[in-house]
Amino acid sequence: MLFNSYQFIFVFLPVTLLGFFQIGKKGKYQLSMGWLVLTSLVFYGWANPGYLILLMISIGCNYLIGIELSNYQENSQEKRWLNKKQILFLGIVINLSLLAYYKYTDMIILTFDNLLGTNFNLKNIILPLGISFFTFNQIAYLVDNYKRKTQEYSFLKYCLFVAFFPYLTSGPIVHHKEITPQFNNEEIYRYNSQNVAIGLTIFFIGLFKKVIFADSIATYATPIFDAGSQGISLPFLEAWGGALAYSIQLYFDFSGYSDMAIGVARMFGIKLPLNFDSPYKAVNIAEFWRQWHMTLSGFLRDYLYIPLGGNRQGEPRRYVNLIVTMLLGGLWHGAGWNFVLWGGLHGVYLVIHRQWQSLRIYLGHDLKNSSWGQRAISRLITFLAVVITWVFFRAKDMSTAWNIIKGMLGLNGISFPANIADALKIKGFLANLGVSFTVSGGTEMVFTYLWVVVLLAIAWVTPNTQEWMALYSPALNENVRHSDNELGSNFWKRLRWMPTKIWSIIIGIIAGLGIVYLLRPTEFLYFQF
Repeated sequence: MLFNSYQFIFVFLPVTLLGFFQIGKKGKYQLSMGWLVLTSLVFYGWANPGYLILLMISIGCNYLIGIELSNYQENSQEKRWLNKKQILFLGIVINLSLLAYYKYTDMIILTFDNLLGTNFNLKNIILPLGISFFTFNQIAYLVDNYKRKTQEYSFLKYCLFVAFFPYLTSGPIVHHKEITPQFNNEEIYRYNSQNVAIGLTIFFIGLFKKVIFADSIATYATPIFDAGSQGISLPFLEAWGGALAYSIQLYFDFSGYSDMAIGVARMFGIKLPLNFDSPYKAVNIAEFWRQWHMTLSGFLRDYLYIPLGGNRQGEPRRYVNLIVTMLLGGLWHGAGWNFVLWGGLHGVYLVIHRQWQSLRIYLGHDLKNSSWGQRAISRLITFLAVVITWVFFRAKDMSTAWNIIKGMLGLNGISFPANIADALKIKGFLANLGVSFTVSGGTEMVFTYLWVVVLLAIAWVTPNTQEWMALYSPALNENVRHSDNELGSNFWKRLRWMPTKIWSIIIGIIAGLGIVYLLRPTEFLYFQF
């Protein structure tokens, strides 16, 4: 079931909220949690009920392994078939094996077919919705349990931790110690008008981003990538237009989903960790990854980069650890060599960034002191570097990606709509530069770049949802950054959301437009992971 669908907004969500609070107000908190587990399973199984079995098997196995870890006594004389570290290792292997089978079997077989010239006939394995997210949630739980940071003896609470529908399908990746204590708070089971108002506001802002911004600009990104997959040579402006349009589409699609997940959870009195914090405002690639898919970045840092050695074994080893972490992060996103290359490029970016910082420190530069102009240039360079990598992220295969990259590098020449060149009286000037002209495509080019400019300005200049809602602590870690919004921070602060009539009207308009545009609900891009 999609957040951006009529059945979710007008049926599932109201019924779930009503049942939760009606049961909760009678003091039957366990039953209220059971209601949430049941409705979350309905939410998950809406498209394919068969995968409910897979989810429950995963939950059951990890719960039992968690119990074994919790009950393990280090100094016990009792003979056990596995020691504590081996139990943890077994749990991680089971989780990763399940993920690998469903996500990477096709990729592995296709790779062997291409290398060996074979043709194994294996039906495509359908990727279960959200498997990457609920797998990582449970791996984090097992590791934290092993370290005595958390434990859970109630199967009902563990089911709710894993299956809570706001984050089940596309994150954020959560920790047991963040979520379960909130469900132990009896206050959340009583209707709270402020929580519902805050949640609805965040939800409808996210819906607006998805259906008005992301889905609208997608119409200019998709044809370019489709053309690239067909081997059509794309000139410079068309290739860049498609890459930029997709970069903006992904930004508002993921930002919209993240807002909607936080908003839905807040209606139940639950705060989720922030997962998206204006990453296109980042002035370097390290800052980008602290603000894009923040919970995944934290997971990769805590459970992969640091165990590999982090930065504790010298700079060369640090660079290796960075690249390995990002390669595996790319593979987590998708079963294709284009995703591996995407992750590898980000690893190389991070190494270059680290070396650049070291050089500046050697030259005596103050890394914490920079002008507005320097930050603007750094932001633009970071953004363009990220846009290039998004081509590999979006392309269906490597040949499609390289086809578009060739166009972005100008290897297919530069063309320009003749009617626009005539209207601007620059045709002669462009012709002297070697630009060719097309008789059509002017409207598409104008609207592509118009959407890009407008939405990029919104992403760069205006506050994000968490900053608009800052007075009401919308997320668990909402104070991680909060950009200073160089262009008038005091102005924006005066416009922060409050439960006033004017804001009610504004959110009502935003909600109305979002609902009207739900004529053809589209999946969130991160559903494929």
